[in-house]
Amino acid sequence: FITALIQSLTVGTGRLNYIMHDYPGWEEISGVDEHYTPIRTFQVCNVMEYSQNNWLRTNWIPRQSAKKIYVELKFTLRDCNSIPLVLGTCKETFNLLYLETDEDQGSRFREHQFSKIDTIAADESFTQMDLGDRILKLNTEVREVGPVTKKGFYLAFQDVGACVALVSVRVYFKMCPFIIRNLASFPDTVPMDSHSLVEVKGSCVNHSKEQEPPRMYCSTEGEWLVPIGKCLCNVGYEERGSSCQGKTVILLTVLILYSVFLSLFCPLFFSSSLLPLPFSFLILSPFHLPTSPSLKYTFLVDVHSTL
Repeated sequence: FITALIQSLTVGTGRLNYIMHDYPGWEEISGVDEHYTPIRTFQVCNVMEYSQNNWLRTNWIPRQSAKKIYVELKFTLRDCNSIPLVLGTCKETFNLLYLETDEDQGSRFREHQFSKIDTIAADESFTQMDLGDRILKLNTEVREVGPVTKKGFYLAFQDVGACVALVSVRVYFKMCPFIIRNLASFPDTVPMDSHSLVEVKGSCVNHSKEQEPPRMYCSTEGEWLVPIGKCLCNVGYEERGSSCQGKTVILLTVLILYSVFLSLFCPLFFSSSLLPLPFSFLILSPFHLPTSPSLKYTFLVDVHSTL
């Protein structure tokens, strides 16, 4: 399968187009990773207070042709046990949500309109000692959302009392890539939903025709399955790789290569007077190839006439 990137919100050195709701909450921070590469992150760490509800929302993301989207998050999260005096207030999860719309709603923000995708927890959390040693325990989580039907959507991140830094967000969808199978081509195809296969009819390549209507099925994971039917090359053509090529062209190529071999390695064993004129011209021609387009055309006709 291949993935088509809808939007990469991976932080860099430029300012990110996010909406932060409920101040004080998420902050956009510049820093460096463990390799001293400049990065920008969104961070929140209000672990000393109860009832946190801090929201961070992305810009509007057009869904393109996606029916189902995947959200890849990279983030770090602080171990609550490594922070003193936060028992009961510190959390080690945050929520991922989304909202579908047909147009960009700008800065309008209504929490109740968002639907929850999942609660995100870290496989590895960092401590104060990790900070001192510049160890970045980066977590990666992927969630799928769909089916999506409107023109675009927002993602949102709700903090409920964790010490978390959001390093990157990557949004993409899967598709079955263009492929040629049994001399039939199948176009890029986007899966419809999470439970059904998409039947795709193939088109015979040039100089071929259907023996049995070719078709395959595109799975939800972007994989082609169950090839059925095939195409056959037309009369006078043969299958070479994933295409049909003319047999005459192939034979001419062999004759030309053979004539070069004879001219180079066996000049004493043949005479042009002993061979039909067109074929002798073919054999002697490697050292005196005509330069005129009209002569080249005549040469090809002569060779063909001897076959």
